[in-house]
Amino acid sequence: MFRRLARFIGFLTMVAAAAAAVLFVAGYFWFVREIPQNEVTLQGKADGIVVLTGAAARIPDAIHLLADGRGQRLLITGVYRNTRAREIARLTPLYSRFFACCIDLDRDALNTYGNAIQARRWAHEHHFKSLIVVTSNWHMPRAMVEMSHQLPDHKLIPYPVISRRLKQDPWWTNPESARFLLAEYVKYLFALVRFHVDPDLAE
Repeated sequence: MFRRLARFIGFLTMVAAAAAAVLFVAGYFWFVREIPQNEVTLQGKADGIVVLTGAAARIPDAIHLLADGRGQRLLITGVYRNTRAREIARLTPLYSRFFACCIDLDRDALNTYGNAIQARRWAHEHHFKSLIVVTSNWHMPRAMVEMSHQLPDHKLIPYPVISRRLKQDPWWTNPESARFLLAEYVKYLFALVRFHVDPDLAE
C-alpha cells in the first residue's frame, strides 16, 4: 500500500513538474511576443519623464522628449557614481542647456528595483502624477512592473527604445538573443512575484 502511495505521489510530482515546465515555456514565448517591436509616437504629455540607464540610445531619446515638451522635468536614474552631468550632456549637445534647469541625475539606483524606488521619491518630491518611462523594449515589461509597484496611483506611459541587439536577427535563430531574453524573462517573473508577495512600498 505504501509503495503504491509513493508511486502515486511520484506520478503526481512528475505531472506537476511537466505542467510547470509547459507553463514556463509558454510564458517565455508570450513574454517575447509582448516586447514592443516598433517605435511609438506619443500623443500626449506627462508631468515628468524617467529614463533608466543602460543602453546608449535611452538617454538621448528621453532628452528629446523633454525638449519636445513631453514632460516638465527628466530624471536619469542609475547613473554611475563618477559620471558627471557634462559627460551625459555630450550625448545631445543641442540640448545641453536642459541640464541646468530640468534634468536630475540619480546615482543611488543599482538595478531596476532601485530605479523604481528613486523614481517614486522624485515623483513625490515634484508632485508629479504621471510619468513617461523610457527604457529598452526588452526591459520595458519588467520596468513597468517595478514602476507600477512603487507608483500604483500614478499614470505610467511606456516609451520603449528599440534595441539593436534584437533587431538584427529573429531571436529564435540567435542562441545568444534567446538566452538573453530568457534571463530577462526570469527577472520579470521575480518582479511579478515581489509585486504580489510584497504589497508594501519599500522606503
